[in-house]
Order: sequence, then C-alpha cells, then structure tokens
Amino acid sequence: MSTDRLLKLEPLSQTAFAPYGWFLGKPYPTAAGAVAFSDVATDFWQEHIFDPGSAGEVEVLWVNYRNNDKTIGTLERHLLTDQAVVPLVGAITQIVARPAADGSPDLDSLRAFRVEPGSGVCMRANVWHATRSEASTCLMLTRHSTTVDLIAGLNGTHALMESALHSVTGVELFG
Repeated sequence: MSTDRLLKLEPLSQTAFAPYGWFLGKPYPTAAGAVAFSDVATDFWQEHIFDPGSAGEVEVLWVNYRNNDKTIGTLERHLLTDQAVVPLVGAITQIVARPAADGSPDLDSLRAFRVEPGSGVCMRANVWHATRSEASTCLMLTRHSTTVDLIAGLNGTHALMESALHSVTGVELFG
C-alpha cells in the first residue's frame, strides 16, 4: 500500500485540539466564579459539560485498546453525541478529522494526538476518529444508544444508525 499522508503524532493541548472538541485535564481554575471547590482534603472543579444529544443517556464505558498499527484504514464518527476518552493505564494516540461538506472525513484536517493518563479528550459529535495504543485501559463517556447501535453494527446484526464508518487509504502514523 502506498502512503499518501504521513500523520505526525502531536502533543495534546487545549488550543491544538479545539477544532475537534475539548482537552480534558486542565488545572484547577483560579478565576473568580469558577465552578470549583478546594480545601486541605480535596479539590474538584467543573471540567466540561458532556452532551449526549437530545434525549440521550450518558454511559460510562471501560475500554481496552490494543491496536498499535501505524496504518489508519478506518475512521468512525458518532452522529448524535460527544464522546470522551480518558486513558487510565497507558497512553493512547487519538486520531481525529473534521467532516467535509459531504460528511466524509476531511483528510486535510486529520491530526493525531498523544493522550497520556491523567488527561483526556472529548470529541464533538460528527468528528471522525480512531484510537491507537499498544495497551491501554480507558474510561469513556458516550451515549448509551450509540454503544448499543455500534455493537450491533460491528457484529453485523443491523446497519449503523447513530454512527458511521469510513475507509481511508494511504494514511500512516509516524513519530
């Protein structure tokens, strides 16, 4: 297979990830009026309001990733919901692309970010994505009906309704 597009692995930052969603893992906010609490025993603060889409139920998934193939052959997107991925054990590479006008992946917007444990990403609905890792365990927030739909689609028991898969060729990670 010829490689038309070498995708360089980038460090994750709030600015770099903004076209695709939100960087998770920002420090404790110091601005007046921030939704936050701190004392000697604990700190907690609002990081992000998750949107599961109209009438959606938020679901917490445990995900083990173990595909470190440098070739990217398929991207997926979820039509109704944001999707957050937070590595707990082992880093992941999160590949993302914005949709083109026809809904297919805009390969000119394709980027790959290294996401370390202790940080994460929340992708907007319709952002095309794939995940790579040698071995990682992640916490994922998504929409319950999207998970059910994706499992049935991947198992071949019905066509995808809330997600889409798109084959890509000539894309390879480096770095």
